Amino acid sequence: MTEIARIMRLAPVIPVLIVDDPSHARPLAEALVAGGLTVLEVTLRTPCALEVIAEMAKVPGAVVGAGTVLNFAHLKAARDAGAQFIVAPGLTESLGRAAIDDGVPFLPGIANAGDIMRGLDLGLRQFKFFPATASGGLPVLSAFAAVFGDVEFCPTGGISEATAPEWLAKPFVTCVGGSWLAGRGDTDFAAVQARATAAARLA
Repeated sequence: MTEIARIMRLAPVIPVLIVDDPSHARPLAEALVAGGLTVLEVTLRTPCALEVIAEMAKVPGAVVGAGTVLNFAHLKAARDAGAQFIVAPGLTESLGRAAIDDGVPFLPGIANAGDIMRGLDLGLRQFKFFPATASGGLPVLSAFAAVFGDVEFCPTGGISEATAPEWLAKPFVTCVGGSWLAGRGDTDFAAVQARATAAARLA
């Protein structure tokens, strides 16, 4: 089992986080981990994202990765900040090879069969289906799974607490990415923990 496959099995939902204030990083991570969601994706969409990754990485039990990684510069900066895995919205050969050369667990985004084939050529077997709902939802992913039977998916994008169980019921879906756990600027950490607890029970 690859390291990214192991990480995908740690919890049924990976919170996809946009954090604007580094002071919120640790209490947010602590709330999510306390609720049972230990794998956290911090998107590189804010100027302080790298600082947020570094702060969250200090939380015991947290496995913190960087999302929205678009190129080698992003990958290197995220790794220097302490990111333990890398998530990309798509897959280019250059980024894929850079991640493989680095040895970092890598979850690239796919939206069509060509993307999956490109990943397979690189030796990858785990993929983020993104944007999941806009790309056709479960019918499309089920069609991919019928053709590419040896791959695993983490659908992300448009998935909610209500729809997550339907995705997770499929054998080819190992986990889902969710932004409902903590909205941008959310500081009600008790509510975040409660949502995390409910999400952890979806396994």
